[in-house]
Formats: sequence, C-alpha cells, structure tokens
Amino acid sequence: MEADTSPRRWIERAHLREPGDASHVMHAYEPDPACADLLRRFWVPVWSVPPGREAPQRVLQYPACLLVVSSTYARFYGVVRGLSTTTLSGDGWAVGLSLAPAGGALVASGSVAPYTDRHVDLAEVLGPDGTALAARVREVMDPDPLDPGAHRAATGLVTAVARRWLPVDEEGLLVNRVVDLVEHRGVRRVGDLCAASGLGERSLQRLVHRRLGIAPRWLVQRRRLQDAAVRLRDGTATAAQVAAELGYADQAHLTRDFARVTGTTPGAFAARHRAAPA
Repeated sequence: MEADTSPRRWIERAHLREPGDASHVMHAYEPDPACADLLRRFWVPVWSVPPGREAPQRVLQYPACLLVVSSTYARFYGVVRGLSTTTLSGDGWAVGLSLAPAGGALVASGSVAPYTDRHVDLAEVLGPDGTALAARVREVMDPDPLDPGAHRAATGLVTAVARRWLPVDEEGLLVNRVVDLVEHRGVRRVGDLCAASGLGERSLQRLVHRRLGIAPRWLVQRRRLQDAAVRLRDGTATAAQVAAELGYADQAHLTRDFARVTGTTPGAFAARHRAAPA
C-alpha cells in the first residue's frame, strides 16, 4: 500500500479546508487492490492546535460510509447529506477508512439508511471486535502518529478486519457501478443514470437508499458541488462559468445549492481563497 502523493486527488474535491489552515498534516493511502470492491481510501490526519483555539474541518462527504478510529473515539459514520464538520483541538490523530459504496451495508449487516446524517460507536456495528480493533490501532499509533510505519500497521489492522466482508455481493457491485457512473463517467442526470445502469427509477431509488441511505439525486448534486468547490478554489472559472459547465440552469441555481449546503455563496468562497497568501 503506497501513500497517495497527490492530496488534490481527493482532499480538494471534498475538503473545504480554510485558506492558511495549518492545523494538521494529512496522509492518504490507497487500500490493497484486492479489496477495491470494498474499500476506497485511508486517510490519517495528525493535528496540533494551540491551546484555546479550534480548527473546524468542513467536508462535502463522498457517497460512502466511514470507519474512523482516533485516540479518543472509534466510530461508524453514515453518509452526511449536508456539510460534515469535525472540530480539531489540542493534539491528536485519526485513522479513517472510506468504504466503497457497497461497504456500509456489509459492515452494518443491513440497510445503512438508519445511519444517514449520524454516527455510532464502532462497537455498535462490530461488537467486541470493534473495541478490540480500536485498542490495537491506538497501540500502534500512539507512540508516534507521524510515523509511516505506524500508518501501515494501523491501516493493515483495519484491512484485516474488513476482509471478512469479501467478496462483495452482487447488489454491492451494482451500487459501486452506479456511483462510478456519477463519480467518474460524467453522468449528471438521474434519468441518464437509470439508462446507463439499466435500472428503472424506482429500482434505482430503492438500491441507493438501502446501500447508501440517500436518494439518487443527491449523488448528482454532491458531485457537482465538489467540482464547483475545486474550480472556485482554484480561481480557474467564474461562478457563472462553473454553473454552465456543471449543467446548472443558471448561476442562481448554483448559488442556491452551494449556499444551502456550505453556508456561503460561491462568490464569497472564491474570494476567500483569492485573498489567501500563496
């Protein structure tokens, strides 16, 4: 497993990191290719925030459930439909795993809809194995959270537990394909997603609700918002250009969707990044 040397590949698309935020160092790792149908990526943030200060981290989450172990908690996260916010303080670390779209229901042993917009203790879905996994991850991470060897050991422990859910079931492979059509194949309309996946609208709705706890329309909206954030942050296009490129009816529709989820307008978001030191 090799470190992902291009943080832009996944951080910038989803992570609305504030300009000048030096609160943490982010490490990213690809999972074992043999687990590609089940696991998407590991990330290991290590942070240090001065006393009395906080560093909120805002994320436009991918359509996937998460497993996260830190020095103080171990959790299973459903998909957050709005803006996912984690506030960093003091010194700490976390080992996070983004499951493939198929993975959440396998970990939860059923529909993930009950976990949408919420998280639970890892032991709630894994039982005693969740408690034991958290203890083992902390054992290897606590001595030196910046050590790449500790990262390899910790992600290896999580991978070893995850292998119990292989092979992925046929429905899981189908929902992986549906998400791939939006994430990597450029599908931007629910009707086109039905046509490309060979599913009727009702079948698609039931599949995505059961395996991801969301609606198909959310998949399209989330990808467009992530792409908009990247373009606006880079300053490579105006809000009007971004709206046109991403298939919005007009700039007002982009502004409405972006502000509803992120709490700021595209113009204000772009301006904040333009004003930041290089």
